[in-house]
Order: sequence, then structure tokens, then C-alpha cells
Amino acid sequence: MGENDVFADVPNSIVNMVPGHTPIVAGATPRLRAQDLPLVHETSAGGVVVAVQDGEAFVALIARRNRAGRIEWCLPKGHIEGSETPTQTAVREVFEETGIHGQVLAHLATITYSFSSPHRRVNKMVYHFLLEALGGEISVAGDPDQEAVDAAWIPLLTAQTLLAYANERRVVRKARDLLWAES
Repeated sequence: MGENDVFADVPNSIVNMVPGHTPIVAGATPRLRAQDLPLVHETSAGGVVVAVQDGEAFVALIARRNRAGRIEWCLPKGHIEGSETPTQTAVREVFEETGIHGQVLAHLATITYSFSSPHRRVNKMVYHFLLEALGGEISVAGDPDQEAVDAAWIPLLTAQTLLAYANERRVVRKARDLLWAES
């Protein structure tokens, strides 16, 4: 009898109770533990695109649905493509996801984080830049991946509390500090 035949004549309901044995649900695909998933590295860029109207700074944010289907407001960003530089990607992604043409003024921060999906683990690095809005109409119509469900101009101080992720709130605070230091 081979090693894999140990439980050949035992019903699955009993085998599933054996300590250290992963339960098997009929028809289900076994789920790998996060540490067993393939690891990929991704690099993205985006940023805080700012427009000033009547002396008040506004930031273009996008809304996306998270895995649970809830709306989360975040900064526009996306993958670096081909031979693009992070600054070129930031300008492109801001335009695609918000409809706003921007010009990079400064590098704000590079953040890293990790997450898992059902099929892989991802270590992600995101370059965030401060951009000046040069024109365009706020819209998600140009988002090629259709990830963004809404885009809006949000007052800078409100954006700091509306953003879903702490690391992006810190990036916006850094943009605020830089803008206020220059005024």
C-alpha cells in the first residue's frame, strides 16, 4: 500500500477529521495558504492632483469597489507600463482614472504594502507625486480597466479623512504640508 493509499477505504467524512489533514469539500478547489501562493512584485505610480479654486485646494479622488463590494475613495494610481518612468505613469494614470491632465511638481512618497488574492501574494511599491491640474473634466470614462466607479474634486482637508487607506491619508497630508509651506 502506497503512502497516498492510507485512507483509500475510509469515507471522506472521517478522513476530513484527521488532525493535520485539510478538509475536502466535494467539488471545491482546495485553497492554498497565503504563504504557499506564488509571490509577485508590482510597481505602480499615481498621485495627488490638486486644483485651487477661490483660494481652496481640491484633490481629484476616485471611488472603487473593494472585494466586499463597498465603495472606497482612493488616490488615482496604476501599473508602470513598458519603459515608462514613475512620473510618466503618474501623469497617465491620473488622466485615465480622473480625466484630469496634470503636471508633476514633486515626489511625495514611495509606499510599500502586501496583500493576498485567492491566487497570489503581491508585494507592491507605489510612487506618489504631487501634480498640478492643468485641465480636463473630472470623469472615470477614460479608465481602461473600469476599476473606478466615480471621480470627484474633494476639498484637500476633507480628502485626508475620506481616503480609505492610512498610507494614502499620510501622502495627502504630506502634499498639504508641501503646498502650505510654499504659500
